Amino acid sequence: MNETRRTLLRALSDGPVPGPELAERLDVSRAAVWKQVEALREEGFDIESGEAGYRVVGVPAYGAAAIEFGLDAPYTVEYHERIESTNSRARALAEAGETDVVVAADEQTGGRGRLAREWTAPSGGIWASVLLRPRRPPAEIPLYTLAAAVAVARAAREVGVDARIKWPNDVLVAGDDGEERKLCGVLTEMEGEADRVSWLIVGIGVNANVDADALPTGAMSLRAEAGDVDRRAFLQSVLGALHELTSEEADVRRILDAWRERAATLSRRVRVETPSGTVEGEAVDVRFPGSLVVRTDEGDERVVHAGDCEHLRPA
Repeated sequence: MNETRRTLLRALSDGPVPGPELAERLDVSRAAVWKQVEALREEGFDIESGEAGYRVVGVPAYGAAAIEFGLDAPYTVEYHERIESTNSRARALAEAGETDVVVAADEQTGGRGRLAREWTAPSGGIWASVLLRPRRPPAEIPLYTLAAAVAVARAAREVGVDARIKWPNDVLVAGDDGEERKLCGVLTEMEGEADRVSWLIVGIGVNANVDADALPTGAMSLRAEAGDVDRRAFLQSVLGALHELTSEEADVRRILDAWRERAATLSRRVRVETPSGTVEGEAVDVRFPGSLVVRTDEGDERVVHAGDCEHLRPA
């Protein structure tokens, strides 16, 4: 989507706008405004032209322009019907100098999760990678993983799904049988130096409008819990919350409080596989910038900075 069309959409998101005013805002002719309006109509936007000016009365279900329209975050969107990996595409954009871009897709063919695990990403899900260049020290970057999980859990609650977070990056839903199943995973990638971040990619994969038989064992979808959801509105909610929690003006320590409120891990017995060995005990807190505090059976508190966490059943 070109910048003129993007500016036009931003103007129309506030309500009806007369053609002359649009031409002045865009610094183009009235004929050029009409041409861009027609292009948006071809993309699926229902735009009326009345006495008050142009007004959007219908938005396409999904796609770059649809996601950007009314988005409460300063991101541009690149959309693909099918792509190998949104994270890989975001890396290419990072290397090209881009920033504040969301790469979204209807389907991924080569998605990967943590520890290079395969991530099933069929059509109907929400697969998106957010490319950022935060002016924060590398030590604070784990907060972005927590913030993305909080954003997804919030959006899930908005559509009636009681989602909670397993440390550090999985969003879970408990079924009627009490089993916790994975609704969303978050994968962050970063490049930088000791004192600065060159770029950060926050990959978010949500099992949205996906049939149960297309999901791997242990997974859950929004469709199974609440019926089909508006993917555009859901992703906009996630992106808006992510920006709110991580913008330069935000107090990122608030992320920890928001994470605690939605945590499934705290007060649970856990086993965490870390690079230096296994830590087992009760998860009692999360500390800045996202480390898990585990009280072992010996009464010691171990601070785990990274690892693979498993919720254990009560003895």
